[in-house]
Amino acid sequence: MKKLIAVQLFTLREECEQDFYGTLEKVASLGFNGVELAGYYGKEADELKQTLERLGLVAVSSHVALERMEDNLEKELEFLKKLNCKNIVCPYLVENRRNEYDQIAKTLNRVGERSLQEGITLSYHNHDFELEKSDHRSHLERLFEETNPEFVKAELDVYWLTLAGKNPTAWMKKYAGRMPLIHLKDMTTDSERAFAELGTGGVDIKGILHTLDEAKVEWMVIEQDKCKRSPFESIEISINFLKESLSEIS
Repeated sequence: MKKLIAVQLFTLREECEQDFYGTLEKVASLGFNGVELAGYYGKEADELKQTLERLGLVAVSSHVALERMEDNLEKELEFLKKLNCKNIVCPYLVENRRNEYDQIAKTLNRVGERSLQEGITLSYHNHDFELEKSDHRSHLERLFEETNPEFVKAELDVYWLTLAGKNPTAWMKKYAGRMPLIHLKDMTTDSERAFAELGTGGVDIKGILHTLDEAKVEWMVIEQDKCKRSPFESIEISINFLKESLSEIS
C-alpha cells in the first residue's frame, strides 16, 4: 500500500490561529501529503479547498467534537463534502460523558451510518482513559464491540495506547481492516513520559510501521500535542524519521 503521511493541525494550532494558509504552505513544503483538520479558522469550504489543491495537500479528515456531530451533523457533512474530505473523527470525550459509553455507541452508529450515506467515514480517536476496564474489557473495546464496524472505524493513537501499557501493534492487528487512520506520536523515556518527535522516544514506531499493511492503514497522521521546540521543527523531525524508516522497510 502507498504510504501517505498527514499532520494533525492541532499540533500547529497557534500557528494556524495566526496564519492558517501560511501554516498550510509550510506543511506542504515539508513534504506532507495531507492534513487532518482541527477546526477551520473561519475559512469557507470552497476557498479552503482551492488552497489545499494549490498546495498539493489532501484534507484527509477532520476532528469534530461529538457534541457538534450531535447538534450540527448535516452542516459538518456539507462542509466536508465541499472539501472532498472522506473522514470525520470523534476526537475526545469530555469528562462528564465518560460514563455514557452505551449511549455514545448508539450515537456513533447513527452518525457513522448517516456520514457513510454521504461518502464520509466516521472514526473514533482514543486517549488513555478509554483503556480503563469497564468489565472484562476496556471502554474502548466495548465501544468498538457495540458499534457496527461498517459505520464506526478506529483511529488508534499509539502514544495513548503505550501510556496505558498496551502494545500498539497488537491493537492494530486486533482492528485490522477497521482503521483507515492511525495517529503516530512518540513518548520520552523519562518519568515525564512527555510527547516527543518520532524516533526520539520509547514507542515502538518501527514495529508499528511494519504492521501498517497488515492493519490496512490508509493514512499515517503525525501529531504532537505539546512541543518543547517550534512545532514546525518537531513535525519536520518526525516526518524525516518516518520517511527514512519507511524507505528501510521497502
